[in-house]
Amino acid sequence: MQSLSLCLPSPTLSRSPEVKVNHLYKAISTIELTNTSSSQTHNHTLIKSSLLLKTCIRTGNLELGKLLHRKLTQSQLALDSVLLNSLITLYSKCGDWETALSIFHNMGPKRDLVSWSAIISCFANNNMESHALVMFLNILQCGVYPNEYCFTATIRSCSNSRFFSVGRVIFGFLLKTGHFDSHVCVGCALIDMFTKGGGDIESARMVFEKMPERNLVTWTLMITRFAQLGLVVEAVDLFCSMLVSEYRPDRFTLTSLLSASVEMEMFSLGKQLHSWVIRSGLATDVCVGCSLVDLHAKCGAVEDSWKVFNGMPRHNVMSWTALISGYVQGRQEQEAMKMFSKMVHGHVAPNCFTFSSVLKGCANVADFGFGKQLHGQTIKLGFSAINCVGNSLVNMYARSGRMEYAQTAFDILFEKNLISYNSNTAVDANAKQWDSGESFNHEIEHTGIGASSFTYACLLSGAACLGTIGKGEQIHALIAKSGFGTNLCINNALIAMYSKCGNKEAALQIFNDMGNRNVITWTSIISGFAKHGFATKALELFYEMLEIGVKPNEVTYIAVLSACSHVGLIDEAWKHFNSMHYNHGIVPRMEHYACMVDLLGRSGMLSEAIEFINSMPFDADALVWRTFLGSCRVHRNTKLGEHAAKMILEREPRDPATYILLSNLYASEGRWDDVAALRRSMKLKKLVKETGYSWIEVDNQVHKFHVGDTSHPQAQKIYDELDELALKIKNIGYVPNTDFVLHDVKDEQKEQYLFQHSEKIAVAYALISTPYPKPIRVFKNLRVCGDCHMAIKYMSIVTGREIVLRDANRFHHIKDGKCSCNDYW
Repeated sequence: MQSLSLCLPSPTLSRSPEVKVNHLYKAISTIELTNTSSSQTHNHTLIKSSLLLKTCIRTGNLELGKLLHRKLTQSQLALDSVLLNSLITLYSKCGDWETALSIFHNMGPKRDLVSWSAIISCFANNNMESHALVMFLNILQCGVYPNEYCFTATIRSCSNSRFFSVGRVIFGFLLKTGHFDSHVCVGCALIDMFTKGGGDIESARMVFEKMPERNLVTWTLMITRFAQLGLVVEAVDLFCSMLVSEYRPDRFTLTSLLSASVEMEMFSLGKQLHSWVIRSGLATDVCVGCSLVDLHAKCGAVEDSWKVFNGMPRHNVMSWTALISGYVQGRQEQEAMKMFSKMVHGHVAPNCFTFSSVLKGCANVADFGFGKQLHGQTIKLGFSAINCVGNSLVNMYARSGRMEYAQTAFDILFEKNLISYNSNTAVDANAKQWDSGESFNHEIEHTGIGASSFTYACLLSGAACLGTIGKGEQIHALIAKSGFGTNLCINNALIAMYSKCGNKEAALQIFNDMGNRNVITWTSIISGFAKHGFATKALELFYEMLEIGVKPNEVTYIAVLSACSHVGLIDEAWKHFNSMHYNHGIVPRMEHYACMVDLLGRSGMLSEAIEFINSMPFDADALVWRTFLGSCRVHRNTKLGEHAAKMILEREPRDPATYILLSNLYASEGRWDDVAALRRSMKLKKLVKETGYSWIEVDNQVHKFHVGDTSHPQAQKIYDELDELALKIKNIGYVPNTDFVLHDVKDEQKEQYLFQHSEKIAVAYALISTPYPKPIRVFKNLRVCGDCHMAIKYMSIVTGREIVLRDANRFHHIKDGKCSCNDYW
């Protein structure tokens, strides 16, 4: 018989992870095969092998564990159940459930209760819940009595909405067998099941209170689940009870509470926790530090985020990502890009969340060049098809006008997540009856790995960004089939998708059908109606939200002020602007001031608007001045417009939009020499004007058009349709408004230019490619010009079609010659 001669590492030499790895590798690589018939030597070898294997598992050296398995296989030793069970655990941690299952099947009479627990845990750990439940049934049918570890793994498999009802049956069985108080891990698994599977916080609380033994992990778990369900007050109460019980919170407890305070925008709580972190000596912990960086960034204190980051003794990808995300949220995109470059040069590899954040920054400043480089890196690292990265790529390309790239990125996401995921191997699910006499509520089916709620939310966000309502409706249908129809996060994403794609009725239907709503739900629907110009409905919803006790957040007030701005409700806007701080403790941010400047400017109150800017408690940024410059362009106030342009260029010297707005202002007054001077200045500085374009979705394909575009395969038919439309609308009163041609050319050419605008081309294409009476939905990256707005109103009369136009500012619902904006935009 052959035996193994092992050299185990000395405990005194294994003080660091590097030393442990080196000694483990040495111990395994020096294994020698020897011939011996000594039973004592054989047993001693197995014991040593078992210890070495468990060390590999505990320290995470899984490849070394596999090496040991190969050596054991070569030795042809008869392995005992202890070693075989450890091997099942090893391959479970490697994600190799096939090998783990093969070892389990080949154990024969050596299979014991630990073996069953290990394989059930293997399936639970690898998101194969139905397999785990089948194994649990098999153990009962084989007459093996499950222990606490077996129950724990099985309950973990029911911590989702699909198998939650099965989990309740197991809970009943657990109570009958007396295993409820057998181990603290059983109680923790039940808390997870009730909160994750059914959102049943009361049952989770009852389990917690009935547990005979609690430790720091149990307290932290319960606090975390309260926080994740938005019950921050209850989480804080539990935190205080934990302190009274003389348990000292660790980094996991504090990180959970900090994350919850950020999520619920309870920044005062977060700052109090920051003080606790400092007193408890956890300020140098990486996880806690990341949460603090995120906290200060999201409450608008990016400089404080930097101070926390700078005070951390070491930085990992999490801390860098938190800081980069903070700069993007604080609209300091250039700083975010610098930090990203510094991170990479510091040999810290970015993850998918890092790329997602910095790509959002590229989208905000339309930095297509840097974004394209990032895209190349994501492809090399295999991140481009991950949901959050792919969605950020869609957004970045769409906002920079590269609709074909955006469409490609979205199609990759769609196909990766919703077409090719059904590829998992099925097992025999011979589930019959429970010992308790109750049956499964539904049969355990042979299924593949389904898309998660986060996947669907990301895909809906991508569809919203592109305006592809057809794809959005397909995703909605898949959501209904997948059983996610009641998921709060997904329903919020559906409201946003339908609103941004121009179907406010569908958005409202989703909202009305929801049984559970949060502040994001209310904000989404209010914002949707605000963008569509239905301010009265938006404000009705806002008052209803306040009446039922839902506290608005900063974004809610941006939506409310935008609603007022779109229809000129000056007194109403002032009321809400003043009350947001006094009634709800929300300090107005730059975006709120920009909304008020927009309101005053749209209404022609330019003097009041500039007085308001000068009275702001902080220096107005480029966003505020750009908003004011747009109003100067509408009301043709060159003097104030020049002042606004100067203010913008002091803050953002290379902002091409400012030059264009000022150029258009000069052009509207016929100051062609000034227009030429501005264009020369742009050329010298190598500033490129943002190209205007429109797009439309037909048969799940996005069709994009520029001014005078002739590249479309059906260009001739499109222009023939435009010629016919021009004759028809002129016959019923349309007169081209050549003031919107900002070129120094003759009137005949001006009229020709007007009918080559991208939104008119898109409408013409829709008329020849979509059936009556389907609404036409056109999207434009810039503000729609006054002549196009007027012409499309006439087109809606002669064609009998409803035309929904989304420009950079809002939606225009045009039907029977009337627009929802009432010509105020």
